[in-house]
Amino acid sequence: MTHTIREKQKLLARVRRLRGQVEAVERALEGEAGCEQVMHLIAGARGALAGLMAEVVEDHVRTHLVDSETHPGALNTEAVEHLLDVVRTYLK
Repeated sequence: MTHTIREKQKLLARVRRLRGQVEAVERALEGEAGCEQVMHLIAGARGALAGLMAEVVEDHVRTHLVDSETHPGALNTEAVEHLLDVVRTYLK
C-alpha cells in the first residue's frame, strides 16, 4: 500500500484527531453529559471515520485500480470520478 506510506503523516494526523473525538465521547459519558451533546460528539466521530475511509478508498482506487500507467485498460477519468463520487456519497 504505497499510497498509505506516501500519505502516512496526513493519515496519522486524521487518526489522532479521530482518537480525540472518541475520547471526547468518553469524557461526555463519564461526565453524564446530556443525550444531545453525546449524540453530537458521536456523529462527529462517525463522520471523521467515514472521511478517513473515503480518503483511503479513493487513494486505493486511484493508485491500484485506475492508474493508466500501471493498468493500460483502466477506467477512463470520467468513470473514475463517477465511481469516487458514489463512494464519497455512500461514506458520508
